[in-house]
Amino acid sequence: MKNLWITAFVAILTIGCKEKTTNAPKEQPMENANTEMSTKPDQGEWKVLFDGTNFDAWKGYGQEGVEDAWKIEEGAMVFYPPKERKEGANYNLVSKEEFRNFVLSIDWKISEGGNSGVFWGVREIPSLSEAYQSGPEIQVLDNEKHPDAKNGTTHQAGALYDMIAPSKDVTNPVGEWNTFVITVNHNANQGSVVLNGEVIVEFPVNGEPWNEMVEKSKFKGWEHFGKYATGKIGLQDHGDIVSFKNIKIKSL
Repeated sequence: MKNLWITAFVAILTIGCKEKTTNAPKEQPMENANTEMSTKPDQGEWKVLFDGTNFDAWKGYGQEGVEDAWKIEEGAMVFYPPKERKEGANYNLVSKEEFRNFVLSIDWKISEGGNSGVFWGVREIPSLSEAYQSGPEIQVLDNEKHPDAKNGTTHQAGALYDMIAPSKDVTNPVGEWNTFVITVNHNANQGSVVLNGEVIVEFPVNGEPWNEMVEKSKFKGWEHFGKYATGKIGLQDHGDIVSFKNIKIKSL
């Protein structure tokens, strides 16, 4: 009889444990959670602006085609400043397409003592002779040998030119490639620059915070500067050899 009671007690205890296990919430496996995160769709798809073979997505600023000063060499577009330049001539490149909210990825290599830049929000207005008169610039520079680097950290490579300085210098030596990932999001009022994998600059892109930055810069009072949320991407002719490659953009 004693054994019968023990057997019955064990059976009841087993059933109770099974019911608790069945009703308990299941913990999601870690691998499933990671898979869901990695397969979450992006807000946009990358659009190639330069694949190393042609200038189809580009044109000269205020022009129809691309000047011979720009060459394609080993998968990169390279600017060689003309030895003789007509007064007032510029060789800036701009994208044929306009963009508003985006992530831009671009590799760049500057020559020794060189200076250039990447613009956004550029408008080709006949009265404006240069892309920088409308488009804010992310600086491309040889920090060691170009004199502009001595004019303050807001003029150094990766800076939002004359407004926000990079938090640190993570440029590679002159002659080596660097990578910018530039984000401009007017909906979130956020902009940023990632240089060689590190976030070095963050800034607002519109409204009063943006206006306050402009008021404290050399661009104060410029009628068209930074006024266009939608505009073209620009690559600067600053009179020095500069190279760009692997240019792609994703709309947000």
